[in-house]
Amino acid sequence: MGHYSVFSLVKNAMTGHRNWQRAWRSPDPKPQYDVIIVGGGGHGLATAYYLAKEHGITNVAVIEKGWLGGGNVGRNTTIVRSNYMLPANTRFYEWSMKLWEGLSQDLNYNVMFSSRGVLNLAHTPSQIDAYARRGNSMRLQGVDAELLDRDQVARMVPGLDVSETARFPVIGGLCQPRGGTARHDAVAWGYARGASDRGVDIIEQCETTGFLFDDQGRVSGVKTTRGDIQAAKVGIAVAGNTSNVLRTAGVERLPIESHVLQAFVSEPLKPLIDTVVTFGAGHLYISQSDKGGLVFGGDIDGYNSYAQRGNLPIVEHVAAMAVAMFPNLSRLRLLRHWGGIMDMSMDGSPIITPGPLEGLYLNAGWCYGGFKATPASGWCFAWTIAKDRPHALNADFTLERFHQGRVIDERGAGPQPRLH
Repeated sequence: MGHYSVFSLVKNAMTGHRNWQRAWRSPDPKPQYDVIIVGGGGHGLATAYYLAKEHGITNVAVIEKGWLGGGNVGRNTTIVRSNYMLPANTRFYEWSMKLWEGLSQDLNYNVMFSSRGVLNLAHTPSQIDAYARRGNSMRLQGVDAELLDRDQVARMVPGLDVSETARFPVIGGLCQPRGGTARHDAVAWGYARGASDRGVDIIEQCETTGFLFDDQGRVSGVKTTRGDIQAAKVGIAVAGNTSNVLRTAGVERLPIESHVLQAFVSEPLKPLIDTVVTFGAGHLYISQSDKGGLVFGGDIDGYNSYAQRGNLPIVEHVAAMAVAMFPNLSRLRLLRHWGGIMDMSMDGSPIITPGPLEGLYLNAGWCYGGFKATPASGWCFAWTIAKDRPHALNADFTLERFHQGRVIDERGAGPQPRLH
């Protein structure tokens, strides 16, 4: 693939932009690969990219049942942060943040990462105490965190209602200045381009329908709508469809549930919110895109579903919280909304591990954290596949932790996936 630069832009401008090369190849599947990654979302593409870049494994196929960017990687609110309290999560997401900060240069593709800050609002003294505890934990682990009072919040977000008469008065907040947003589909395209440039086959419109096994019962490939494909190792990175895919391999029970998470975009506005703001009296997160639309979301739909659409109660709930924070949004029109299928784990933390079958590797359980984790998820999953063991950053994210009681429950919600 050609190198993107100001010179290639000028060169192609001279020909009316008619001679750009395709961003990634679309080959027919080969009969056999060293590694197959099932799932062409952000995590699957990042895994393939880092397998090639970091480990020299280039005989890799990424198999996607639809088109790139059609799943969760293109159905989220684009937030990037590492403001976690528990050490396992903090280390992992901070590594992801560091990868985000150099990702456009690494991929030679603009993923539009914007380090605009992430602000968690506090509405009660107990919330301020909890944020101080989390902020101190973050700073002890080398992560940036600033505890703000109400006046500092008001200066940071002038459009926010911080008056004494607000429905949920704001008394302060916790800010991670390095947090921000990135362009979700550009992340998928950038990783696809980078992986393809290193020899990885990106195979779209190729659905996995089952698995192949050798004489010892080890997974040795996949059955697809475009024929059987052999591989020494098979990685699964299909988010909310994990249970469905693994059921075809005979795995009937996993510590995850699938739920719909809706996201929304408003009509364009003049600049109003130049950071990411989260509501402390409910579950709402909101930012403003470069096009001017407000991008926001909230809780998952509480019922299990594999549908990429949600129901109106969540729409009403999220809209009410947005107006409580920013009353001037009450007459704003909704431009579009969509749903992604979340793989909600029993403790709210991810799973990146070999297994649950020999020859199989699992990347799942991302809950609300999937997009922000994309670079570290791919990096750690690639290590796990290449080395047949977890990296130190994902050593705690195993399936065994649920058997052993070593859960990583950031929210303290217990074994209730819908509450994480």
